[in-house]
Amino acid sequence: MARAATGLGVRELAALAGVSQGTVSRLERGEEVREGTVATIKAALEAAGVEFIPENGGGAGVRLRKGA
Repeated sequence: MARAATGLGVRELAALAGVSQGTVSRLERGEEVREGTVATIKAALEAAGVEFIPENGGGAGVRLRKGA
């Protein structure tokens, strides 16, 4: 969802995060990915303007930062 909000493709996000396309795909499929790798991908998405919204009773989510 976060990647789609930015308009980034798998290839672009992988390049921004410095990981393989396969790693991004595995994460999106819900497969096991190392915690440090998840943090790296999350940081790349945040740099692209994504804000991660914590669980607040309605579930966790994402949105684009204003002006992003």
